[in-house]
Amino acid sequence: MARVTNRLTAMTVQKLKEPGRYADGGGLYLQVGPTGGKSWLFRYTRQGKAREMGLGAVNVLSLADAREVATSVRQVLAAGLDPLEAREERRRTQEAEASKGMTFAQCAAAYIAAHKPGWRNEKHAAQWSATIKTYVEPVFGTLPVRAIDLDKVLKVLEPIWHQKPETATRLRGRIEAVLDWAAVRGYRSSENPARWRGHLDKLLPPRSKVQRVRHHPALPYEEISVFMAELRQKEGVAARALEFAILTASRTSEVLNARWTEFDFDLGVWCIPGERMKAGKDHRVPLSGAAKVVLGQMAEIRCSAFVFPGQKRDSPLSNMVFLQLLKRLGRPDLTAHGFRSSFRDWAAERTAFSRDVAEMALAHSIGDKVEAAYRRGDLFDKRRELMEAWASFCAVPEGGTGKMSSDDARLIG
Repeated sequence: MARVTNRLTAMTVQKLKEPGRYADGGGLYLQVGPTGGKSWLFRYTRQGKAREMGLGAVNVLSLADAREVATSVRQVLAAGLDPLEAREERRRTQEAEASKGMTFAQCAAAYIAAHKPGWRNEKHAAQWSATIKTYVEPVFGTLPVRAIDLDKVLKVLEPIWHQKPETATRLRGRIEAVLDWAAVRGYRSSENPARWRGHLDKLLPPRSKVQRVRHHPALPYEEISVFMAELRQKEGVAARALEFAILTASRTSEVLNARWTEFDFDLGVWCIPGERMKAGKDHRVPLSGAAKVVLGQMAEIRCSAFVFPGQKRDSPLSNMVFLQLLKRLGRPDLTAHGFRSSFRDWAAERTAFSRDVAEMALAHSIGDKVEAAYRRGDLFDKRRELMEAWASFCAVPEGGTGKMSSDDARLIG
């Protein structure tokens, strides 16, 4: 007996509201969901197992369209193939064809979007986009990512490798990361032409050979007390911020963005949240008596959530403020970051504190992963002693008697 087909009508399809499945014949069904949604379903048997294949929603496929699709599915079955497997194979083929046209710029944008949530700030993502747009896109940004080879990578890097070694080094790493991402996603299969070790290092000189590492200019620690005495004569928020940065051996960004909520004055602790730290981990800073004096001075003029507020309402000082202050002090040869080196040299040469204590005071990451895994404490009590000793040294002129004036005694409490 022949199968009955075309049981449904367009009017019936429109009027049916009761949840269930309604046969049109030949394996085609109208499916009405619990919430009233309607879709087309094709049911068939393959190797003794019942299978179901969704064809699409009623508002996308009309009854006539659904019957045409069902006919094509029956033809696949008649050819001895599984319609679901055949459809999946078509999808993979289409994706493979589409991937052939995926450009490097598109891959770079996708890579940035995928990793941006894990980066510390918007500036990092902006730098990624800017370097790729400036240096890569004019050369091979619009080319399929699968077509990027060694010649094209060198065409981007060689013109800036000697003139801008830092930018070129970072750019090479970014190109390598994007190409690795593209390979994992199936957009390319050849070796990564931007790989450094065992590859580009045979063609380009290392950055250390092209440009010597320039350290931040630092004040010799023997001169720190004289400098601090002059700095304390300067009025203004910027001077107090720099004084606090020196006393705590902290980074500029950590000090400028310090908020009152981060301080526990009873315990004498400044807790810097991980998102503001270079290592991405919370960091406790013991406050010396001198550092507390600076905070007390700022508390008297407190007008913002920031300890060292800028000119704009509820915003911190500009990150250029220390350079400007040092110029006014007649020391354009120095940088604020350099005072961390002054502190480190003093700790190594003039104290008996261990290297670990000094390094933790500077919030430096432990390079050895094994050691870092076993290190649980932060040597806080020893660091408190170290910072008090540093504050005292900053207040006593080098070569002096070691006796402090009444003002110095007040400053270190």
